[in-house]
Amino acid sequence: MDNSENNGLAQTAGTAHAIYGALKTGKAIAATTKGAVIGGPYGAAAGIALWAGQYSRKALAAVVILLALPILFVLMLPSIIFGGLNGSESSSILNNDAAILANTNDLTAAIHEVLGEGIDDVKQRIAQDFDTTDGDNYEVIDPYEDDLISNADLLLAQYCAARTQDWETISSDDLTQLLRQGLSHLYSFTRTSEVREVPADEEDTSEGDPGESDGSDGAPEAGTTTTEKWYIYTIVYNGEAYFADTVFHLTDEQKVLANCYAQNLSLFLGDGSFQGPSSSSEASRTIPSLGSVRFSDGGTEVVYYNQKDERYANAPFGTDNVGDYGCGPSAMAIVVSSLTGDAVDPAEMAEWAYQHGYWCNKSGSYHSLIPGAAEAWGLPVEGCTVSEPQRIVDALSSGKLVVAIMTKGHFTSSGHFIVLRGVQDGKILVADPNSYDRSQRSWDLSIILDEASDHAGAGGPFWIIG
Repeated sequence: MDNSENNGLAQTAGTAHAIYGALKTGKAIAATTKGAVIGGPYGAAAGIALWAGQYSRKALAAVVILLALPILFVLMLPSIIFGGLNGSESSSILNNDAAILANTNDLTAAIHEVLGEGIDDVKQRIAQDFDTTDGDNYEVIDPYEDDLISNADLLLAQYCAARTQDWETISSDDLTQLLRQGLSHLYSFTRTSEVREVPADEEDTSEGDPGESDGSDGAPEAGTTTTEKWYIYTIVYNGEAYFADTVFHLTDEQKVLANCYAQNLSLFLGDGSFQGPSSSSEASRTIPSLGSVRFSDGGTEVVYYNQKDERYANAPFGTDNVGDYGCGPSAMAIVVSSLTGDAVDPAEMAEWAYQHGYWCNKSGSYHSLIPGAAEAWGLPVEGCTVSEPQRIVDALSSGKLVVAIMTKGHFTSSGHFIVLRGVQDGKILVADPNSYDRSQRSWDLSIILDEASDHAGAGGPFWIIG
């Protein structure tokens, strides 16, 4: 083998590695998705090829062969999220944040409907199990009574992986039908027993002529108790890893792909910004309660909240928490509390965001949370780009607030929402929900513009509110 052949093989391997890595981190997902919308599985391959145009053309044939299965799998996500693979409808939805979010919310609602049926099913199985015991009574502990929380992105990805060979059948109806076939596998239960003291039955035990009385009504004395054997059942959500084996019957290779593309789906819908902790050292870290903090040095007095504040850090945000993933809800808690008469803290805003479909599992919030929450609280909101710095300055000078989504730099090592709260001596004042220290400094506008996300959706990376 000559040097040119060696170089060609090395280049092919390097290209394959680069593209596969991009697929796993979401960088190639948009190109592949657009290819799929244009031409089905062949269009998906073409989308990857177009994205890979920066690499040697001689390597493309080998790359496409190496990535054949991942390419076909990427195709499946547009099939269910964008309403089809071909035609103008898919093309129009592709660049419509509201439509994509609506489709995703519909899918999540369909999944939750089946999960609710699974709760009914497991309760029936608990009743049947109790009938086989020697117990006097039983209690059911249902941790999911208020929230049927699941990783919908991973469930969708696993479902798509299960339909590798017949991807044309992929649909919301087919997904729910498949989940219903495995209804008895969605939840299981644990069982313990204990002896409890309970009030004695208050029933009339007197005998004789009801017209005669011996001065007693036959009821047990006050405080009389008896003992009963109780069984305590706790419902357990089996989780997506269990579903992969029992409901979707995935191979090991399909499991890997499902996990990778679940991340891609979250990245795609979240516009590629991971809004979790900046580093492992920051994960799950809390700070003492800051108490009541207000900034009055800008054009508008701002109510400040910090997502790491011990009062909110461990509050749920979907299956995540506010401290690690709740910069979006915390930023909007600052905005709403400052511009309306409604005091909403980060925990309350996180619950609202989750209930209204703005939570992105392990990726923080969908960017559409910002205009969505502003509109819900009756606040005017306008998107703004980095090419409009004067609009930002004018808005802040007139007492409005500006939410910004930032990327790696002074404010984050990944993705992070902050609030711009005023202008002072030609510099920008911020309310950073992850740092009280950064919130007390003023910043050059050039830093804000340079580090604002260039992949923001929903009108960003800046939203002028007020």
